[in-house]
Amino acid sequence: MADRLQELVELRVRRPEAVAEAAQRRRKPDSLLGEHGRLMMIAADHPARGALRAGDRPLAMADRGDLLDRLCLALSRPGVNGVLGTPDVLEDLLLLGALDGKVVVGSMNRGGLAGTTFEIDDRFTAFDAASIAAAGFEGGKMLVRIDPEDRATAATLESCGRAVSELAGHRLMAMVEPFISHRVDGRVRNELTTEAMIRASTVAAGLGNTSARTWLKVPIVDEMERAMAATTLPALILGGEVAEDQDAAFASWSKALALPTVKGLVIGRSLLYPPGDDVAGAVDAAVGLL
Repeated sequence: MADRLQELVELRVRRPEAVAEAAQRRRKPDSLLGEHGRLMMIAADHPARGALRAGDRPLAMADRGDLLDRLCLALSRPGVNGVLGTPDVLEDLLLLGALDGKVVVGSMNRGGLAGTTFEIDDRFTAFDAASIAAAGFEGGKMLVRIDPEDRATAATLESCGRAVSELAGHRLMAMVEPFISHRVDGRVRNELTTEAMIRASTVAAGLGNTSARTWLKVPIVDEMERAMAATTLPALILGGEVAEDQDAAFASWSKALALPTVKGLVIGRSLLYPPGDDVAGAVDAAVGLL
């Protein structure tokens, strides 16, 4: 990877147009779904929010070469048919030739930096619908944290509603990740109860001037059947933090995948930085659940 990183730097310095050229050359997927009939995505949009921790490693995602190495390995495994990332990460992967045939979703609102006083004011600081369409990607993702006590929630909701509409106007997927959130000891914490997930999902489903191309990205909660019954929108299960008990995490994903609206997985740190660091083994095990 060291040699490839040097090539990336030289391309960015001498031929920045190589990014757009690589996007135009990319072989597009035939469908959002893989051969297994599901969407199996690797998530890598955490660094742009300043969230670099994975498990007990506070700066796990701070080494870009190591992250790209793990991403390329994960994307090369059979059954993995998509990736979620910010422009910098996706452009590195484009230049490395790792995105052919993959569903590529660009992460859009990354302004609510982790641990800041303005975290709920989640502005759109990365992709917009027009740039996602220009790159030939398949969709855009946004985080919707609803804090009943933070007025910045209203602006975030309005921005996300506009983004859903604009993505649909380009015939692109809008991936919406909703939470009810609260500040606890000054830090934003997501409420992972069934009732909170139901409320968040119903709000997210109503964003934009059409829901025709909206998918939800949701966490595991205690009563997934009730949570997933809240809307008819297709849903993807997110991985969240690296689990100490990986078998239990896999079991919860497997149970959720049996529900009719759950159409796949979007997993990041749990597969990129698994216990034991066996990325290929963790990815293959997740694909096996599909």
